[in-house]
Amino acid sequence: MYIESVPNRGSPPAILLRESYRDRGKVKKRTLLNLSDWPHERIAGFKMLLNGGTVIPKDQEAITIVRSLPHGHVAATLGTARKIGLDRLLGPNGNRCRDLVLALVVSRILDPGSKLAAARALSPDTATSSLGERLDLGMVDEDELYSALDWLAVRQPAIETALARRHLTGGMLVLYDVSSSYLEGRCCPLAQFGYSRDGKRGKRQIVYGLLCAADGCPVAIEVFEGSTADPMTLSNQVGKLKARFGLDHVVLVGDRGMITQARITEDLTAAGLDWITALRAPAIKALRQAGALQMSLFDDRDMAAITAPDFPGERLIVCRNRTLAAERARKREDLLAATERDLARIAAAVTRQRQPLRGQAEIGLAVGAVLNKHKMAKHFTLDIADSHFGFARNIEQIAAEAALDGIYVVRTSLPATALDDATAVRSYKSLSLVERAFRCIKTVDLQVRPVYHWLAERVRAHVFLCMLAYYLEWHMRQRLAPLLYDDTDKAVAEALRPSVVAKAERSPAAVTKQTTGRTEDGLPVHSFRTLLADLATLTRNTLVSAIAPERPFTLTARPTPLQQRAHDLLGFSRTQ
Repeated sequence: MYIESVPNRGSPPAILLRESYRDRGKVKKRTLLNLSDWPHERIAGFKMLLNGGTVIPKDQEAITIVRSLPHGHVAATLGTARKIGLDRLLGPNGNRCRDLVLALVVSRILDPGSKLAAARALSPDTATSSLGERLDLGMVDEDELYSALDWLAVRQPAIETALARRHLTGGMLVLYDVSSSYLEGRCCPLAQFGYSRDGKRGKRQIVYGLLCAADGCPVAIEVFEGSTADPMTLSNQVGKLKARFGLDHVVLVGDRGMITQARITEDLTAAGLDWITALRAPAIKALRQAGALQMSLFDDRDMAAITAPDFPGERLIVCRNRTLAAERARKREDLLAATERDLARIAAAVTRQRQPLRGQAEIGLAVGAVLNKHKMAKHFTLDIADSHFGFARNIEQIAAEAALDGIYVVRTSLPATALDDATAVRSYKSLSLVERAFRCIKTVDLQVRPVYHWLAERVRAHVFLCMLAYYLEWHMRQRLAPLLYDDTDKAVAEALRPSVVAKAERSPAAVTKQTTGRTEDGLPVHSFRTLLADLATLTRNTLVSAIAPERPFTLTARPTPLQQRAHDLLGFSRTQ
C-alpha cells in the first residue's frame, strides 16, 4: 500500500490510499481510501507507518532524557591531560590506579574536595559529572583512592624525572621557592609547629618546596617537616637536580631568605651550580655604610652593577624603584602618625587628674601593645617612669631607613658576559611565577589545604597530586589565555615598561579585554574558574526512545560559541 497525490482539475489534489496488484501478468492499482479530508500531520504519520515506522501512543514521549551530567569542563580538562601526555606519564594503560589518580588530578581542578567526596562524585549512582563515565571507572570507594595515593607516592620520583626531561635542560634557569600549609590533627609525623604563612596560629603545618622551569611550569615538589627552615630545604633540591635529573649545570633562582651565604658555600658552589638571589635588608644597609652603595648612582638611572669586598667573585645589581619608594614612604608616615596618636592617648592617661595611669610596668605594657600593633618601635625613643611617659620620633633612624626605600640588590654568580644586568633582574623577578603557582595550589583553584591525611607518605602524595593538577591547569591556561583576563601580548607589555625595574605594564589589548569584558571575537572574558563553570553547562545526556526503551544512547549538547572556541583553543575538533 502507498499514498498517492492525484491532480484534481479545479480543486486541490486528491490524497488517495492505493495498492498495487497483478492481474494476468499486468500490474494494476486500485484505490482503497480517500484521505483528502485528513489533517496533514495524520497523513504524514500514516505515510511513515507505511514505510516501516512505529506508532507511539499520544500520551507517551518519543524520546526521554534519562540523565544529564555536566560534561564540557570534563572534556576540556581530561582532553588536555591526554593531549599533553599526562596520562602516559602517570602509568601504563589498563592500570586502575593510574586511572584513579588521573581522575583525582582532574577532580582537583573541577571541584577540589576530600577523597570521600571525590569517590561519590566518580561513582555512577552519585556522579556529579561525566568524569567517572569517561574513564570507565565504575563504582569507586575512598579506600581505592587511598590505595591510588599510595601508588602515586611510589611513582613520584619517576614522574618528576620525566617532567624534568621534558621541561629542564642544562644551563637554563630553575626557579625554587618554599611555602607551607596547615594540617588538621596532630598524628602526622610531618606536622610540626613553624612559621605559618597561612596565619593559623596553634596549627601544625608542613613545608614544601616547588621547582619550576623558567616559564613557571612546575616540575617537582618535596614535602618537609613543618619546623624546617627555608634554607635547609635547598640541599635536597641541589641533589635532585644533579643526581636524579642528570643536569650538570643550571642557574638556580631563589628568594633572598632561601639562598643564604651558608647555602651558597656548602651546597651551590660545591655542586658547581650558578645562582641568582637578592640581598637582605641588613646586607644592603652594610653596603651603604661601607660606601659601596652610593645614592648618586640613581641620579639619572634606576639600575647599576657594583662589586663589594664582602662578596668576592659575585655581581651585585642595585635597583631603585621610585614608585615603590614613594609608596613605602607614604605607608611609613601613615604608621608613624597612627602610632603617635595611640601613644598620645597613653600620655594623656598618665597626666589626667582622675585615675591616672601609674607604674612603669603598666605604662610599658600599654606602650608595648601600641608598638607591637604598628611595628614602629625602632622609629621612636621612649621615656617611661612611674608617673611620666614621653615619646619622640627617632629622626636619624627614620632617615636611615628612608634612604633605602625602593632599593633592592640582585646578587648572582654569573658574569655579565653570560647574563646582562636587565636579564638578571628579570630572572629574579620571575620568582613571582612560583608564587602564582602557590596561590593556585593553596587558595584560588586547587585548595591543597587543609590537609586531613595522617600518614607521611599520603601527605606527600596529596601535595604531589595538587602539583600535578597545577601542571595540568598551567597548560590549560596557556591555551585558553585569549578567553581569560591573562595578557596574551607580553612582548608589547614589556616594551611599554621604561625599565625592567619599573612596575610591569599590561598591553593595550589586555587593558581593552579587561575594561570591556569582551575578547577580540566579541566573546565574554572569563577567569579560569568561571570559564570551567561555563563549560560545565555543556551536558552529556543519556536518552531512550519509545521505540527501543531498552537501548539507551548518548547525545552531547550543542556547544555555545564560547564553548566551541574554548575547545578549539585546546585543540579539540569536537566535544569529546
